[in-house]
Amino acid sequence: MIRIIIVICIFTSFSSSSSSSDLTSRIQSKFIPSSFVNIFEKQPSSSLTPQVLQIPIPIIDTTTANKQHQHNLNYLNVKPNTKEMPPSPMQFPPKLPFPKWLHDFTGLNEWPDLEPPYIPLDFINFDKIIDIPLHQQAQCTDSILRSPKACSFDCFNCVEVDDVYTCPKLSQTFDDGPSPHTLKLLDVFKDTKTTLFTLGVNIIRFPEVYKESYRRGHIMGSHTWSHKFLPSLSNEKVIAQIEWSIWAMNATSGHLPKWFRPPYGGIDNRIRSILRQFGMQAVLWDFDTFDWKMLDSSTTRKESEILQDLKNFQKSKNGKGLILEHDAIQRTVDVGIEIYEKILKNEEQLTVPLCIGGIDYIKTFPMEDSYSSTHDGDDDNVEEVVVVIEE
Repeated sequence: MIRIIIVICIFTSFSSSSSSSDLTSRIQSKFIPSSFVNIFEKQPSSSLTPQVLQIPIPIIDTTTANKQHQHNLNYLNVKPNTKEMPPSPMQFPPKLPFPKWLHDFTGLNEWPDLEPPYIPLDFINFDKIIDIPLHQQAQCTDSILRSPKACSFDCFNCVEVDDVYTCPKLSQTFDDGPSPHTLKLLDVFKDTKTTLFTLGVNIIRFPEVYKESYRRGHIMGSHTWSHKFLPSLSNEKVIAQIEWSIWAMNATSGHLPKWFRPPYGGIDNRIRSILRQFGMQAVLWDFDTFDWKMLDSSTTRKESEILQDLKNFQKSKNGKGLILEHDAIQRTVDVGIEIYEKILKNEEQLTVPLCIGGIDYIKTFPMEDSYSSTHDGDDDNVEEVVVVIEE
C-alpha cells in the first residue's frame, strides 16, 4: 500500500447567462459563454488553495501486489501494458448531420474520425496551461507526477479542489455511450436519473439514443471524442478531444456540458487547466466496478464479484459514493441494472450536479438553432458499432 497525497474537495456551483446577435459571437457562445471562460479566476484565491492532508489511499502496486490484494482493492487499478479494445473504425457515414454553424466555424464538411483535428479557439490561453510532462498510461515514474503540482489521479489518486469524486448518496454513473443498450438501462431507470458520460464518436452514430437520454432528464457529460488517454497527448490534441465532444453534444441536443470524465481517469493539473478554460469540471469516482473486464464471454470479472465488492464498499462508506460503470455493451448494462435493483433497491439516486449542488449544463440552446445541417444525412439504420474501451 502506498501513502499518497489527496486534496480535500471543495465544490462551488456557478450560474451564467449570455446572448449575442452576430454570427461570430453566436458561434463562440454556442461553444462556451464568455462569462465562463475565466470562471475559476474570478473566485477568491483562498477557495482555490488546496488543503493537503496525508491520507492513506490504497492503490495497487502491480509489480509486487499479489492477486488477492488486487481483488480486494476497489480503487483505480492502473496496470502495466493495459490494453484498449480496438476502437471501431469510422467505416460508415455517421447518422448525425454535420451542422451548418459548425461548418461555418471550422470550414469542414463532415465529422472527423478517431483523430479529430485541432481547431483554435480564442478563449483558450496557452499561457495558462500548467506545464506538466506528458506520460503514457501506467508510466508514473517522473517525480513531478508524485507532487501536488501535478496532482495526477491516474498515477496516485490525487484529486483537486474542483474535482467531483464522491457523492453523499451512493449513485451510479455510466461511461462510453450512447449505445443501443443504453435504452434498456433507461427503461429500468424510470424513477431515477443518472449521469451518462458520452463519447463524441458514439453520439454521432447513435444521436437518437443520446436525444432520448437527454429528453428523459438524465445528465449528459463529456467523455472526450474518442477515448484517448489525455496525459499522453499534446495540448492541441487534448483541446481537440474536448471541443469535438462538446460540438457533438451541442449538435445533437443543444447544450454545453458542465461535467467531464477523463478516460482511464487520466487527468493531472495540465489537463485540468485546459478543462477549466472550457468552464468544465472533472468527475472521477471512488468505486470502480471494473465491469469492462466482462467484455464478451470473459470470466476475468464476474457479476457476482462486482455485486459483492459493491456491497462491501457500501457498508464501509455508510451508503455514500460514486460508482463507475459502462453502458456500451449488454453485459455491463445488465450488471448496472442488477446494482440498481439489488443493491440500491430501486431508490432514487443523485446525478453529479445534485451530488454537489451544481448546475446541469453550462448553457442550453433551442434545437432548431443547434441542429440545422449542411446536408440531409443518411436516414438508413446504422450498423450497431460502438466504441468500447477498457477503463
